[in-house]
Amino acid sequence: MGMGRRERDRQDVLFVTAQQLPKSQGHAFYKRLNRLLSEAGFDREVEKLCEPYYQPTGTRGRPSVPPGVYFRMLMVGYFEGIGSQRGIAWRCADSLSLREFLGVPLTEATPDHSTLSRVRDRLPLEVHQEVFRLVLQLAAQQGLLKGKTVAVDSTTLEADAAMKSIVRRDTGEDWKAYVIGLMKKEGVIEKGDEPSDEEVRRFDKKRKNKRVSNAEWVSTTDPSARITKLKDGRTHLAYKAEHVVDIETELILAAEVYHGDHSDTKTLCDSVMEAQTHLSEAGLEAQIEEAVADKGYHAAEQLELVTSVGVRTYVPEPKRRGESRLSAKPVEQQRAVKGNRRRTKTAKNKRLQRLRSERVERSFAHVCDTGGSRRTWLRGIDKVRKRLLTSALVRNLGLVMRKLFGIGTPRGLQGEGGSAGLMQLAWLLIAAMKNLWDTHARLGARPTESRLQLLTVGGPQEYALRSTGC
Repeated sequence: MGMGRRERDRQDVLFVTAQQLPKSQGHAFYKRLNRLLSEAGFDREVEKLCEPYYQPTGTRGRPSVPPGVYFRMLMVGYFEGIGSQRGIAWRCADSLSLREFLGVPLTEATPDHSTLSRVRDRLPLEVHQEVFRLVLQLAAQQGLLKGKTVAVDSTTLEADAAMKSIVRRDTGEDWKAYVIGLMKKEGVIEKGDEPSDEEVRRFDKKRKNKRVSNAEWVSTTDPSARITKLKDGRTHLAYKAEHVVDIETELILAAEVYHGDHSDTKTLCDSVMEAQTHLSEAGLEAQIEEAVADKGYHAAEQLELVTSVGVRTYVPEPKRRGESRLSAKPVEQQRAVKGNRRRTKTAKNKRLQRLRSERVERSFAHVCDTGGSRRTWLRGIDKVRKRLLTSALVRNLGLVMRKLFGIGTPRGLQGEGGSAGLMQLAWLLIAAMKNLWDTHARLGARPTESRLQLLTVGGPQEYALRSTGC
């Protein structure tokens, strides 16, 4: 056999038959996910929700990308850890298995990034919320929704805008012009001098009392972004993402985006009520009874509002400077603060706070870090809200997949040759042995109690529910 060469003379192909088109065995995870969505009637329900925002069927013009394909491409972005829409479009165009997942034949081109932008702008936030509720219904059917105790927490999302894009709200001058004005005011340079960029940076770095206020500065690239100090000490334009998580099953019940300078002390009641609204609008009977948050959410007004809707709070009280004037507040707020204070001194509060820090942070790790949403590639708070809500519903879909099939992400299949795969195989063997044993028992054989206990301990679903899925 002669050696093939990549660079050789080739005759152009005039036509290709369907049998000659490349084929794929398909990706096991995406095939199962497609089957799950098909059985739930996902595409039919989504098209019904999106129909009012398109022209009637049969009108002139090219048909749009099906809404189900739009949401599936965003699912690919989450599962593959791709944050940008260009990256999602490239990934879908390059993969035969993802083409099968999207339902796009080889004779057609996959949607590009501009198509994703047009569909996202066409569909309002309310449609994305309804799709989020559809997934909540699907999760509830699999027993993944309890809804009694929820945990609330927030994190920062870096905006798609640099600090050098900020200008003063009153004069419109940029940061460099502002610093040059300070240099002239302090006599560092003369009135007609033009300092270099290095001299401007050196002066700006050494000057004292340097403050940047959102009341005075705004970004021209993304006016919705706010100047925020991140946990690593950097100052960046950012948004704030907040999750409300079912503390027992880790299901995300609400995902909201606020401006980066929005205080946690103003959002607790709104977030809890939004989660309850999602449950009610989805036709679910779950009622939120307890809300757990960290000390950053402690505010007498919010505690009183949450208590007034019948929800018990577990929010640690921070150590404040000076004496807290609780006696000067209304009686309802005093009662709410004292009741919350009593509950935070119990052993139950310690357990709930431990679960909150573990499970809400895990939701942020999946959605923001491995899901590609830590930095937003969209501009405008409404667009960021749509993207984060979609990532949250895909995270919930991953939990459903983990419950049904033992794997919550495509990357979970990479561990099948390791300890995770061996553990899952062991559970499957135990389940098969149990089914065989039950069959013999129905035919008259009576298994011993010890062997029956061995066969019924745990199960693949229990193991899968506690796996990280990464």
